Amino acid sequence: QVQLVESGGGLVQAGDSLRLSCAASGRTGSIYAMGWFRQAPGKEREFVARITWRENIPYYTDSVKGRFTISRDNAKNTVYLQMNSLKPEDTAVYYCAGQTGTYSAYGNYDYWGQGTQVTVSS
Repeated sequence: QVQLVESGGGLVQAGDSLRLSCAASGRTGSIYAMGWFRQAPGKEREFVARITWRENIPYYTDSVKGRFTISRDNAKNTVYLQMNSLKPEDTAVYYCAGQTGTYSAYGNYDYWGQGTQVTVSS
């Protein structure tokens, strides 16, 4: 089992930045990739970004390219999501998730965190 704990959410104004963290514990050696998803009120959860644990290859959804950066620190078993130039439409609960297999970035995640709220005011 792998446990994931997110932190770093908050209330910011449009144009501001936030950095989310996701600390993994347990059988972290089984992780192939870590991703970030978000769910806005009344909407379905959507993919935001993913990074492969060993190869360090990032992948982003189009709406955050150039604004968000995903990174990881293997020594700390932590993945980060640096969010710049935030927009009100980025408001959502952000979840980190872990994959143990070589699946598409968009699905088949085995582990999920509890989520952290990001609110961007206009």
